[in-house]
Order: sequence, then C-alpha cells, then structure tokens
Amino acid sequence: MADKSVKIRGKVKEGVAKVKVLISHPMETGTRRSADTGELIPAKYIEEVVFTHNGNDVLTAYWGTSVSKNPYSAFIIKSAASGDKVGARWSDNTGATGANEIVMK
Repeated sequence: MADKSVKIRGKVKEGVAKVKVLISHPMETGTRRSADTGELIPAKYIEEVVFTHNGNDVLTAYWGTSVSKNPYSAFIIKSAASGDKVGARWSDNTGATGANEIVMK
C-alpha cells in the first residue's frame, strides 16, 4: 500500500498521536496556461482524502481546485498507542490514487 506520493509522519505521546501528511500532487485548476504553448493546462486536482486509524476512517476531506500544490495536512488522534496504524489515501478528478500507512512509534 506504500506510495511515494504520500509521506506520513507521526508520534504518540501520552496517548495522543500527532500526525503529519504531505501529498505530492500538481493540483492544477484547469485555468492556467502553459508558458511554452499558451494552451490551457488540464485540470488535475485531489477530490477526496481519507485519513485512517487502525483501518477505521477518522477524517474525510473533500478538496477542489483551491487547494495548493503538494498539500500538507496535520491532525491529532486521541487514545492512540505505539503500534497503531495511521494511513492516508487520496483520489483525484482523473482517477489517479495514492495511499500510504505507517505504524506509530
């Protein structure tokens, strides 16, 4: 399930997990023009991101064209422990997907 487009880091301290996720994605709006050809660059943006904890969805985000290139997200999970699995998966408007999962330390 590991994917180079999704980088996840997390740490558990006193039962609270702090999770950081970076997704490598161009996030094109479809309104920008190529500097070389002057043609419109086709839209390519993440529509849905799902964050998981031990296989259960804990947060779902619906994104659009206003989200910046290579989006970063951070969140906390209460009642977490070392050994818990935290993951993220995304899908974009072209059907591309990405996912990754880590084991918390």
